[in-house]
Amino acid sequence: MISRELALALREAGLGWHPESGDRFQLDLPESVEPEIEADVFTVSEMTIEPRRYASGTILGFNGTTEWALDSVALADAVWLPREDQLRELLRATFRSLTRLDDSFEVEVEIAGERRRFEHSDVSEAYGLALLELVGRSR
Repeated sequence: MISRELALALREAGLGWHPESGDRFQLDLPESVEPEIEADVFTVSEMTIEPRRYASGTILGFNGTTEWALDSVALADAVWLPREDQLRELLRATFRSLTRLDDSFEVEVEIAGERRRFEHSDVSEAYGLALLELVGRSR
């Protein structure tokens, strides 16, 4: 799973999210809400947390949640934590290779004819860094 910091950077760069079952996210709520809630990782599931799409936007509905009083949150108040397979899919045709190094992973992508490499000890972070470059250049 990618770090919250990278997830926030991807969101800030313009990466969109259309919640699907199995997606993981954290909350990004105003400071007036309990800070420990933001550290929790939630998973979209029709049984407990389902995306509800309205003309005014998407909300994440919490069905039967009794731990704390939260019925729903706006999609803008959630930070998507894409999985490795989702990151790879989002890189699409720019992805060239994944290489296991001694203590890290290297993802190579080609963007606008230029090959770029992104290295990190966590494979998801390496994919996420490559995606951040791609999303940033597409703006």
